[in-house]
Amino acid sequence: MDADIIVVGAGLAGLVAAAEAADAGRRVLLLDQEGEQNLGGQAFWSFGGLFLVDSPEQRRLGIHDSRELAGRDWDTTAGFDRPEDHWPRLWAQAYLDFAAGEKRAWLTAQGLRFFPMVGWAERGGQGAGGPGNSVPRFHITWGTGPGVVEPFVRRVRAHMAAGRIRLHGRHRVRGLTFTRGAVSGVHGEVLEASRLARGQASSRIPTGEFSFAAGAVVVTSGGIGGNHKLVRQNWPTERLGPAPDVMVSGVPRHVDGELQQTVHAAGARLINPDRMWHYTEGIRNWNPVWPAHGIRILPGPSSLWLSPGGRRLPPPHYPGFDTLGTLTHITRSGYPYTWLVLNRRVIKKEFTLSGSEQNPDLTGRDLRKVAGRMGKRVSPPVQAFLDKGADFVVRKTLDDLVRGMNELAGNEALDVEVVRREVRDRDLQAGLPFGKDMQMATIRGARAYLSERLIRVARPAPILDPAAGPLIAVRLNVLTRKTLGGLETDLHSRVLGEGGKPIPGLYAAGEVAGFGGGGMHGYRSLEGTFLGGCLFSGRIAGREAARATGG
Repeated sequence: MDADIIVVGAGLAGLVAAAEAADAGRRVLLLDQEGEQNLGGQAFWSFGGLFLVDSPEQRRLGIHDSRELAGRDWDTTAGFDRPEDHWPRLWAQAYLDFAAGEKRAWLTAQGLRFFPMVGWAERGGQGAGGPGNSVPRFHITWGTGPGVVEPFVRRVRAHMAAGRIRLHGRHRVRGLTFTRGAVSGVHGEVLEASRLARGQASSRIPTGEFSFAAGAVVVTSGGIGGNHKLVRQNWPTERLGPAPDVMVSGVPRHVDGELQQTVHAAGARLINPDRMWHYTEGIRNWNPVWPAHGIRILPGPSSLWLSPGGRRLPPPHYPGFDTLGTLTHITRSGYPYTWLVLNRRVIKKEFTLSGSEQNPDLTGRDLRKVAGRMGKRVSPPVQAFLDKGADFVVRKTLDDLVRGMNELAGNEALDVEVVRREVRDRDLQAGLPFGKDMQMATIRGARAYLSERLIRVARPAPILDPAAGPLIAVRLNVLTRKTLGGLETDLHSRVLGEGGKPIPGLYAAGEVAGFGGGGMHGYRSLEGTFLGGCLFSGRIAGREAARATGG
C-alpha cells in the first residue's frame, strides 16, 4: 500500500482528519486538486466564527446559555422532518455535546484564541418556538479563518517533516478503487502545476495519471457552491420558488461537488441535496479573486430592507434574523435582487463584511486597528465598497438616491414617493421609547446587550437625519455558499451505501458529508457551525479511520 489512509481534500476537515490519523501513528497521503497555496480551503477565507455553548466569553458578557437551550434552538432551526434524517439528528446531538463540552478546550490547547465579544447571528424573529439563536453564540476567532486553520496546518506540516504525512497537490481524484467490495484506494489525474494565488481559477489540464492504494479513504472534498449548474439542479423549486437568474459565488470555482457526485455514483448514499445555505446579502466584490466573486454583508438590524419595487419586506425579514425565511420570501416573490437603504451612521457601525480578507484588523490580530471600529470613520474595507462597489449608491437626498438606484438596476421600478413613505414610516417609529414597529423593538432589545451596543447596533434614529448622511442604498444579490446535505455517514464517519450499510474502507467528513451524517443542520444553520462541523467530523473521521487500519 502507498499509505494506511488517503485523505482527499486539504480543506479544514481534511487537515484535521490527516492530523488526527497521523497522531495515531498512521501513514497518511493527503491529496488535493489545488496547489499547496490553498491549504485550508474555504476555512481560510472565512470570518472564523465558531458556535460555542455556555462559554467563558458568554458568561463574562452576562449571556445565560445551556446545552438544553442550544438543543431546543437547534431542533426548531433544523426542522428535521424526513426518514433520512436519522443520522443527521444523531450527528446534531453529538455536535451539540461537543460545542457545549470539550470543543473550546480542545481548540485553545492548540493555541486558538477568541475575540472577547460574542456575536448574535440568526436572531430568528419568529418567536420562542421558531428558528434562530435565543442568545449570542457566534465566537469570532482571533485571526479569523486563518487563525482557525493555523493549528492544523502546523500539525500537518510537523507530521510531513516526520514522514508520516505526504501532501500531493494538483492531484484530482476521479474515482474510487474497490477490492473485494471494499474501498482500497483512489485514482485520477495529475493536473499541470499552478502558481496562481489562493482561490484563483486554476487549470484543469492533466499531465498524467495516478493510482494510490490504502487501507481506508477519507473524502473531505467540500461542497457545491462554486458550481452554479449543480446548485440549480438541486434547487428546491417547490419550497423556494425558482432560483434567481443571477447569483454571485461566495466560494471559488473549484468548490464544484464533482467528487461528491463520483462517490455517490460508486454506491454511496447522497441525502438531502436540496438543503443548501445561500445568503441574501451578497454584493459583487470590486476586487474579485474568483469568477462571480461575491462578499456577504453581515448587517446589523437597522437598515430598511426593500423589494425591487421599494416596498418594505414584511416581518420578520430584517437584516441578520432568518436567512432561509428571507431567502424564501425573496425567491418565491420572484425578486431578482433586493435593496438595503441606510445612512453613513448605520453603515459605519453595523456593516461587517464576511471573510478574512475583509477584516484585516481581526485577521492580523491588530488590537489598535480593532479599536478603530469604535471610532468615527467607516472601516477601510467597507469604505472601499462605498467608493468602488458596483452595488452601492451614495447620494445626499432621497430623490437622488432613488434615481441612482433605478440607474443601477437599469429600470424604473422604484417610485420615489413609495420609497419616501416606507422610509418615513420607519423613521417616525425610530425616536419612540416604545412603539408598534417590530424592527425598532428588536433594535432596542439588541442594544440591551453590551457587545451589540458598543460595536454592532446603532442607536435607533431616522435614516433621513441630515447629520447622519449621506444616504446609501445597497443592491443585494443571492450568494451561493454552503451544502447542508451530503454523503450519509454514521457516527463513526463511515459512508453508508445500499440498505444503509457502511461501505468498507470509506469515510467522509466536512461539507461533503453535510458536515456529518448527510445533513446535521437540517434546513437551516445557527451559524458558526460550518467550521465547527469540519473540525468535529474531521476529528471523528481521522480517528475512526486510524482505528480501523490499526494492526
